[in-house]
Amino acid sequence: MRTKGDRKALYRRGMTETQKILVTGATGTVGRQVVAELLARGHAVRALTRDAARADGFPAGVEVVQGDLTDPDSLSHVLDGVTGLHLITFGGPYFAPLETGPRILELAHAAGVRRVTVLHGGGPTPLEDAVRADDGVDWTVLMPVEFMANALEWADSVVASDEVREPFVSRLSAMVHEADIGAVAAVALTEEGHGRQEYVITGPELLTVGDKVETIAAARGRDITLLELTEEQAVAQWRAAGHSEDVIGFLLEAYGNTPEVGRTVADTVQKVTGRPARTFARWAADHADVFRARSTA
Repeated sequence: MRTKGDRKALYRRGMTETQKILVTGATGTVGRQVVAELLARGHAVRALTRDAARADGFPAGVEVVQGDLTDPDSLSHVLDGVTGLHLITFGGPYFAPLETGPRILELAHAAGVRRVTVLHGGGPTPLEDAVRADDGVDWTVLMPVEFMANALEWADSVVASDEVREPFVSRLSAMVHEADIGAVAAVALTEEGHGRQEYVITGPELLTVGDKVETIAAARGRDITLLELTEEQAVAQWRAAGHSEDVIGFLLEAYGNTPEVGRTVADTVQKVTGRPARTFARWAADHADVFRARSTA
């Protein structure tokens, strides 16, 4: 059995042993990938959800626990024995910015948490601000650009009519595979050398909307027609889909005037994980069935 001194020596040398990590937002696009990557690296995982009875789809070995980031004291019992904590910045039924960061971190300190990752929410948020100001843990801010999983929004129209209808089709994106976000998080949560860092996480290439559509078409084995919408047509389509005016405004800005960070390839995945970032072609191949016609049998 390793002594406390043995464990400290391992950490100083940058090596890892089995650690226990609490993942909040565990049912989300990124959270599930953080869980999967930690498990693949041999660590113990607690997946936090507001309703443990309704949580499903987690791999075997994941400990599902109940708690709510809007009620930090509900986390006290699930932090016992935890060495790392993955946080999101929005919570509650309406996904409002969380203002409970100071109390969450107070509980994390009391439990002996050493490392914290926080998923950047697209702009300044109270919880991320609290994490950045904390000197008691090694924190890492994860700043992914557009998710490859966003392409799933096209699945219904592709299946129904072999079409994608989008504005600003020449826009460039360094979109990132969600599994690579999980991989960077898993390393930062379990290894030394990532404290006080913010990591912009991208894929390995720049893609236009047309590039993405062609890649999905190749993966599913059937052509897809790309129809470019005007801004007015796009707004009407988004409203019909139920998007709020705030979301529509964000989409117009993000797609019509993509910031430089969103269209610049970074080598973060390679540097942190030791392997290249996953391509969109790989993502499309893994999700090809989603874009194929469903059987009516």
